[in-house]
Amino acid sequence: MSIVLVVNSGSSSFKYQLIDMEREATLASGLVERIGEPVASVTHKSGGATFTREADIPNHTRGFEAMLEGFEEHGPSLAEFPPLVVGHRVVHGGRRFFDAAVIDGKVLQDIEDLIPLAPLHNPANLEGIVGARDVFAETPHVAVFDTAFHTTMSEASSLYALDAEVAKQHRVRKYGAHGTSHKFVSEETASFLGRDLRELKTIVLHIGNGASMCAVDGGRSVETSMGMTPLEGLVMGTRTGDLDPAVLVHLSRRGGYTIDQLDDLLNRKSGLLGLTGSGDMRDVRQKANAGDERSQLGLAVYAHRIRHYLGAYMLLLGGADAIVFTAGIGENDAQLRADVLEGLEWLGVKLSPERNESPSRDARRISTDDSRIEVLVVPTNEELEIARQSLAAIA
Repeated sequence: MSIVLVVNSGSSSFKYQLIDMEREATLASGLVERIGEPVASVTHKSGGATFTREADIPNHTRGFEAMLEGFEEHGPSLAEFPPLVVGHRVVHGGRRFFDAAVIDGKVLQDIEDLIPLAPLHNPANLEGIVGARDVFAETPHVAVFDTAFHTTMSEASSLYALDAEVAKQHRVRKYGAHGTSHKFVSEETASFLGRDLRELKTIVLHIGNGASMCAVDGGRSVETSMGMTPLEGLVMGTRTGDLDPAVLVHLSRRGGYTIDQLDDLLNRKSGLLGLTGSGDMRDVRQKANAGDERSQLGLAVYAHRIRHYLGAYMLLLGGADAIVFTAGIGENDAQLRADVLEGLEWLGVKLSPERNESPSRDARRISTDDSRIEVLVVPTNEELEIARQSLAAIA
């Protein structure tokens, strides 16, 4: 059996999945949250049932021990399904990691060195790795980096027009994010279409609370909307996306905003939340359908930004074979998909209203049979992609 345990760790929580790679089927999954708080919560799912309990979990190591207790009490038994490898999601690999990496002391040090580029994510990823290695001491561990897929971008795509010495000194460049999802979806698209990945030009729209787009040429990322951090690019649930940098200077000079206040404003109080009062697309859509003008305008801004990038990527790729929607909003919001693709028949995009409105959760075509560009909805599965890369790394 080829069993992989996948871990996605945050500062006070972690998610996990145990995956049988021979069938690419999830055997169990769970969530340990509120680590370090007076009362933590452990949720374990297996055999179609969900088990939740409270526990005292002061740190990630104890969290992984609680996870093991979930397997022991509710299955499947890790003695019967021992993981060959533990795969960890790590947000930022900088320009040091171009692929998944078996974790050793040097890799741990590199992840720590990259904390300034992802101060909200890499420390939490690191805590999860340390805790998991304490519990699974005899099992190899692999780091899979969100940024790795985008290391194929050219320097022209990656560099900002900032003073070159300043940029080099502070490692300022475009790194991108969501690479694990973009890689998985672009490969699944080729499989769905029965096409050779090396021949496909694909534009992937990962639209969730965090959102990004990626132009994929022959399986390689050539451009993506997120930048040095996940703040650049599309309008998101609470993040601004693209913004004139002089706005920050203006708010500092005229509004007295500090660096921390600006960071909070741009990352947590803007996006759909700032435009409409809610960062949840479902709530915004419901209010817009009820006639709320603020929500309607927010949705128009949201779709406009996506169309802006879609046009740029069509030009960059010299056309596209497929436009693919994925992630929570991309997979479930038919109206957004229709708004983004409205009036693009001249480009060869013909959306089928009936297919677009289908409630199916499977990978599916939503364009007409005579559309020159295929339009698909392909559910993402970052955990499975992490498992694939982790298994390959120890082969």
